[in-house]
Amino acid sequence: MSESSVFEKHTDAPSTAAGATAGDPSAIGTPAFIVGALALGLVLTGVIPDSPSGAAIPIIVTATGLGQTIAAIWAARLGQNAIATVFGVFSGFWWSYAALVLGLAHGWYGTAPGSPGILATQKVFQVAWLTVFVLLTLFTLRLPLVFTVLFALVDLAVLLVTLGIFLGDEAWLKAGGWATLGFTAVGVYLFLHGLTTATGGREMPLGRPVLR
Repeated sequence: MSESSVFEKHTDAPSTAAGATAGDPSAIGTPAFIVGALALGLVLTGVIPDSPSGAAIPIIVTATGLGQTIAAIWAARLGQNAIATVFGVFSGFWWSYAALVLGLAHGWYGTAPGSPGILATQKVFQVAWLTVFVLLTLFTLRLPLVFTVLFALVDLAVLLVTLGIFLGDEAWLKAGGWATLGFTAVGVYLFLHGLTTATGGREMPLGRPVLR
């Protein structure tokens, strides 16, 4: 069973013979998610010394944002509404993150480098996305546990980065980076699950849903 069919089993997405032969959007969406999250985590944690804030943007724009958008459109065309929602929301996050970093660096939003408006813009970004990700986490409570763990770590990462921005403490930002690497690892597990089942292997355990 692929990651896509796991979603279908626990949501209202139709599971038809036509849909089953039309491919799996997560085959593109999941690795695109992994590479962007990994790049962002490496920047936030400082694992790669002297990494500028925009170091992850080339990957996020050309691979993650684009890949998640393609996966969302593909899932929507298959009638897999839950999957389309998840990939669509994440594509919005990655595109808007790239726009945030590039826009603030170049003063696109009327905020000159070093002005107080930069901090306010970052705060708006963090609070808005933290709210959306928490709502998505509630949606996963009826899905296999691995999805709830994934989104809980996403929530934690965004919360820690938010605290770092509000408090002006780089330690919180680094903690958010480690949480980012944590949900990246869960994404890798899901990707391996999809690859294993797609090639005729046995399903990897995904855990029981929190709510039934």
